[in-house]
Amino acid sequence: MMGFRLAITVLLLWALMALFGPLLPLSPNQIELSQILTPPSSSELLGYDDLGRPLLDRLVAGARISFMVAFGVVLVAGSFGITIGLLAGYFGGLFDLITMRIIDIFLAFPGILLAIALAGVMGPGIDNLVIALSLVGWVGYARLARSQVLSLKQRDHVTAAIALGTSELTIVSRHLLPLIAAPLIIEATFGIAGMVIAEAGLSFLGLGVQPPEASWGSMIRDGARYMLVAPHMVMVPGLAIMLVVFSLNLLGDRLRDRLDIRSRHIS
Repeated sequence: MMGFRLAITVLLLWALMALFGPLLPLSPNQIELSQILTPPSSSELLGYDDLGRPLLDRLVAGARISFMVAFGVVLVAGSFGITIGLLAGYFGGLFDLITMRIIDIFLAFPGILLAIALAGVMGPGIDNLVIALSLVGWVGYARLARSQVLSLKQRDHVTAAIALGTSELTIVSRHLLPLIAAPLIIEATFGIAGMVIAEAGLSFLGLGVQPPEASWGSMIRDGARYMLVAPHMVMVPGLAIMLVVFSLNLLGDRLRDRLDIRSRHIS
């Protein structure tokens, strides 16, 4: 219970930094040559980087990028993938066959490598980063939605709705989607954690946000050259990524225990 509360605290802090960071009097790009590679101290809690920029300010700025990319990708990829999966599972036939072959093609490539290739073709930038990760991430939601619909569309309430002449759009949106919402929410929670790591990885490679904008991945890249003399440059963003991803995974596990009725004891 204490670990779960700590995870919620970390996620709330991440969200607050992302949403209200721009309103704070921070200077993530201000250079102080006299403070280059200065370690953490009472005057600057997290120290300075190789250009004399305060790491605390850049950590808050990077939280906003990480938050925006993670939730943006899950929103876009989830919406598209769930829609495709619902339609493929309900209608079946040729549309389902074509959809599954497209999904198989996407799954034939490692996701992160495909995202790197797409981001490299489109060029660096946060917009292209969201597009590249969304093009890779929708297949998981589509497969999950399709499999759930296939197991539910023969239920009595769906058959009764069809017999009563209910429109197909109503059946999909009101009789099927609410029943598959729980596993999709759990998938989205784990998806956010995956997108935090993906965004950091692509920014580490220079395919995410561009300097002087701060990103946790680019902060790690900048600090990798100074590991021996200024390890705090890597430890600060690295610990931030670890805590956020761990907290999201813990939240996903808790949601799975609460929302999965098969894991409950029937009294």
